[in-house]
Amino acid sequence: MRHRLAHRKLNRDSAGRKALLRGLATQLIEHGTLVTTIERAKELRKIVEPLVALARVDSVNNRRSAASTLYSKKTVGDLFSRVAPPNAQRQGGYTRILKLGFRPGDHARRAIIEFVEPTAINKVEAPAAN
Repeated sequence: MRHRLAHRKLNRDSAGRKALLRGLATQLIEHGTLVTTIERAKELRKIVEPLVALARVDSVNNRRSAASTLYSKKTVGDLFSRVAPPNAQRQGGYTRILKLGFRPGDHARRAIIEFVEPTAINKVEAPAAN
């Protein structure tokens, strides 16, 4: 029975798990997409989705709340300026998880986690051909 089991442990103590998820959330917001294991992606979704919902309303208090989770000020700015505006009309489900297959070294199940709405972060500019 799995009564009162709230999350996956991810082979870490509580501080290590929290640090891992904060780092993954920071990287996801900076780059727009992230390749990780399926288990980490599913746990990361529980951290990032409330942050995007919080960022839909831009206020000092919401920025401070987001900054308490994320590691850099630049990421907080990206969350409020690039990620949240395209998701302003969405009622939830800001991220998607796509399965990739197995990692060659340890046969771990890999996945891509990315934002559903196209953001300025996801757009990679092609170099101009001269």
